[in-house]
Amino acid sequence: MFKTINSIFGILTPLQPIAGWFIRLSWGATFLYHGTGKFINGIEGFGTGLSEVFGELGLPIAVLVAVAEILAGAGAIVGGFRKDDFGNAVTRLAGLAAFPVMIGAIVLVRWGGAWNDMEFDVLLLAIAIYFMIRGSDV
Repeated sequence: MFKTINSIFGILTPLQPIAGWFIRLSWGATFLYHGTGKFINGIEGFGTGLSEVFGELGLPIAVLVAVAEILAGAGAIVGGFRKDDFGNAVTRLAGLAAFPVMIGAIVLVRWGGAWNDMEFDVLLLAIAIYFMIRGSDV
């Protein structure tokens, strides 16, 4: 039975060299979208929400979060083009930029709610950790 299943999926074997791009592009695009969206839609609104927790630091933290999201998204995509020390470093830094953002999102926004309110954030966090561990070898 397993041989049959594997032979059916064997038609996807030629895609193995680019399979990591499905994760890299979707994750990177998600972070680019959310980071740029914070600036396009007015960072002040996001900063006001953070001010409820961090006081006067709300707006500066909002800017840092948006910049981290943009750098994470761009880094995940750019890092995939190089399979050397540069690509590894850029991909790992992309994961590192996203890590505190996703911890903050889970703890400050999603925690205490239902699992289905935080499952996507946990997935994004897991991919950030994966990028930190694997680098451009994705």
